[in-house]
Amino acid sequence: MTRIETTADHLDAGHQPAFAATEALAAIGAVPYSWSIDSDALAWGANAADVLRVSDPRLIASGRAFAKLLDHDTVQSRFDAIMRTSAADKGAGVPYQVQYGLRPKPGTDAKLWIEDVGRWFAGVDGKPARALGVVRVIDERRAQEDRLSYLSRFDGLTGELNRWHLTDVLSSALGDAIRNRGSCAFLIVAIDNLSRVNEAYGFDVADEVIAAVAKRLRAKMRGGDSVGRYSGNKFGVVLKSCTPDDIATAAERLLAGMRDDVVQTQAGPVAVTATIGGVNAPRHARTLQEVLARAREALDAAKATRRGSFNAYRPNFEREALRRQNVRSSDEIVRALNENCIEVAFEPVVATASRVPAFYECLMRIRRADGGIIEAADVVPLAERLGLVRLIDHRMLDLVIGGLSDMPLLEATLNVSAASTVDPDWWAALTAALRINPSAAKRLTLDIAEQTAIQDLDGTRGFIARAKDLGCRIAIDDFGAGYASFRNLRQLGVDLVKIDGAVQNLARSEDDRALVRTLIDLARRLGLATVAKWVQDEAAAALLADWGCDYLQGRLIGLGTLQRPWAAQSSAA
Repeated sequence: MTRIETTADHLDAGHQPAFAATEALAAIGAVPYSWSIDSDALAWGANAADVLRVSDPRLIASGRAFAKLLDHDTVQSRFDAIMRTSAADKGAGVPYQVQYGLRPKPGTDAKLWIEDVGRWFAGVDGKPARALGVVRVIDERRAQEDRLSYLSRFDGLTGELNRWHLTDVLSSALGDAIRNRGSCAFLIVAIDNLSRVNEAYGFDVADEVIAAVAKRLRAKMRGGDSVGRYSGNKFGVVLKSCTPDDIATAAERLLAGMRDDVVQTQAGPVAVTATIGGVNAPRHARTLQEVLARAREALDAAKATRRGSFNAYRPNFEREALRRQNVRSSDEIVRALNENCIEVAFEPVVATASRVPAFYECLMRIRRADGGIIEAADVVPLAERLGLVRLIDHRMLDLVIGGLSDMPLLEATLNVSAASTVDPDWWAALTAALRINPSAAKRLTLDIAEQTAIQDLDGTRGFIARAKDLGCRIAIDDFGAGYASFRNLRQLGVDLVKIDGAVQNLARSEDDRALVRTLIDLARRLGLATVAKWVQDEAAAALLADWGCDYLQGRLIGLGTLQRPWAAQSSAA
């Protein structure tokens, strides 16, 4: 059997190892040392001069001499790490680790970053007597750490504060203003139309514009104020000791700095303007969250009024009351979703001639904790603003599909919000539900609002195609609001149009009568069935019948009820 040789075999045979320990340390930029603390003698490995780049060995021959080479910004030295510790040596030594800057050539700017790792051992008195360790040059690692530390506080493109450090500065300024009964301000400066610069010239040029704006802001600011990159095209400016009168002056100074001259870029000169929103604190905002929110609100108001302008936040009691109401309503919606308090109201849609129910519109209702009912009209607009309408749509889809399954003769329409038409989760839920209940598809009509349909014609075509592939029909709701054209209806391939609004004024308005009659006539020419909503009385119903409207819906026919449609129930029974 062949015997495998080991390093011990070589050593026993008098061979030297492949490389010495000193060479291994040198290869990684490290050198060992032994420090006799009592005598201050400092002995180094043979590679010390090469690693530490010291030409005269006497410069590192003692602890005191070595300390003279430390950079003046050094926070903790080896001496500090050893002598100022509360740890005690119990026989195995006490570990230490420290980093510091070393200037091996006094009088020059040459600097090394050193990592010093070792153990000190106590003498008979228990105090440090000697230390054994290794120092290693960590310039590259230190540079990377410094870079990461820099990026944790500053924006890499502009060199100004990043958002997180900016909010820390703002929080500190706000705290000082509250404690000292002073004031400060926060501005959000948004570069106008930066997306157009991206599209016209590319992202590199847009970055040049952002960097130039940062320099212009900095040039127009007072010494104690701060500026930072708040987001892609937005900067935040913290103004200390700024009264409500000062904030407008400061903002105008910044705006002037934007528009006074074009920005020279690699693609040529680019004209730049900015819009600013600001808030004075603590007068109009006493917490960091309030400052940020109200500055953004002021910016939105400035954009809505005129680009390139400044707007200062002002309290609006009606707005604040509305927000409180929004919070309460949001809680009510979330409670209804969590506690299954959303229910379906079935509103009948009848054939005009016979008044026999043809199908039912499924309307959302919320049952309150006190037993009261909240109607969809009072909930859906708010839910859309708060981003909760998709959750409501999912719940209504479950309820309506369940009703179609329980009542085989029920035909129903379901309102679908703009958000859900492009929601893959909603489509997945609809597809899965109809796969389980295939007979429900042909009895289900999906309602989309006219405005939703026309805002994105290509997206609406996709929605209609997918719905029809599943076997559903499509209705355009609120038709006649002034957004759509019959050409669009022909292109979209809808099955049914619901005429809204003008129907309830037929008795009082000749213009509305002319409009409704025209809509019905054109729909019939296109082969589309029509539903007149909001039918209030027999006089209106008679006019609609004369004009050829196919279906009626409204107070005259019957409002939505939380009970199941009696006709469908009876037939199913």
